[in-house]
Amino acid sequence: MSELATEKLVSVDSHVHFTDDWVKERLRKEMHAVWDDANRKAEKYAAEVLRGGQPNLELEDFVDPEASKDPGHFNPEGKLKAMDLDGVYAEVIFPELAGAKIVSPALMGDDWKEVFQGYNNAMADFAAHDPVRLMCAYQLPLYDIDFAVKEVERLARDRKARCVQLTPFPSDLGLPDFYHERYVPLWKTIEETGLTILNHLDLKKELWDVFRRDPTPQKGIFTGLPWAPLAETICMWILTGTLEKYPKMRVLFVEPGLGWLPWFFDALLDPRMNQHYTFPGVNRPPSETFRQQCGATFMYEPRGLKDCYEYFGPDCLYWSTDFPHPATCWPNSRKQVVSQFKEAGIPEADRVKITSGNALKTFGLG
Repeated sequence: MSELATEKLVSVDSHVHFTDDWVKERLRKEMHAVWDDANRKAEKYAAEVLRGGQPNLELEDFVDPEASKDPGHFNPEGKLKAMDLDGVYAEVIFPELAGAKIVSPALMGDDWKEVFQGYNNAMADFAAHDPVRLMCAYQLPLYDIDFAVKEVERLARDRKARCVQLTPFPSDLGLPDFYHERYVPLWKTIEETGLTILNHLDLKKELWDVFRRDPTPQKGIFTGLPWAPLAETICMWILTGTLEKYPKMRVLFVEPGLGWLPWFFDALLDPRMNQHYTFPGVNRPPSETFRQQCGATFMYEPRGLKDCYEYFGPDCLYWSTDFPHPATCWPNSRKQVVSQFKEAGIPEADRVKITSGNALKTFGLG
């Protein structure tokens, strides 16, 4: 792989399993029972309401058997070794279970803020083993905007955070969408601190109805659909004028799938600007806002990569390993990078942008 010998590959989507013990070590002893009780309540709700009494999917359906057992899935020392084995310089790291789904007023009452900070501290302690190479996607709550603002300031100041993860579907939490005025202090603070917002692929609450109706053994219908609701999230950011209002703010969509994006913008979003639809605050084609302020990650998708590259250009595309999930290219990322980009017909200079340069710039690593 001589053509990649000096390239600093950056994966903008990797995962770590932060165990209960790892999190509770960062909490006061009195909060341990609060954490455990919230997890029990969340699992009971998932089993009885979301899954409707049907059995949960097996872990093997969501992880690569070899990668999921590697120490890189559990501890920072192992993570760095796994990255070295894969030839990856740096990673943006997401928890297997977003803390914001457990740490909420509904499940923890008045204790939720203290536990939320403890959860982010658990992520920060992981990243502290190499603050440059390990970039945790810190959780950000939307229940209390004053608290969220203070958490952004704390993480940027004390933990050298580079990015924060937000739910792509605030309405699932009974909260207004991103354009609402309640978020103004938060967007201003994120813009001032230069943090990047990450909207990771997630399960919209209404999608669980498909799970309950899906007759296939591994819920193959259900598991193939989570990308589709992200179209709503993209529209809420762009067609409401929110991103244009905060021109320094950047939002990356993680694991959206690439192939549908050119069609979505070319056939649906951009034409609506000239079809008698009114979008207050939107002054440029949606595709231009996406190019300037958004981005999308991908794993192995040569056809979608080719289409997005030709439509958007190279500057808003971000490569990832998705370690340790089934689509991961670990520990053969460098080999796959070469083969995928040759298959997509992308020249070397732009390949370097997509697999390293864009992330080095966005996260201040270059």
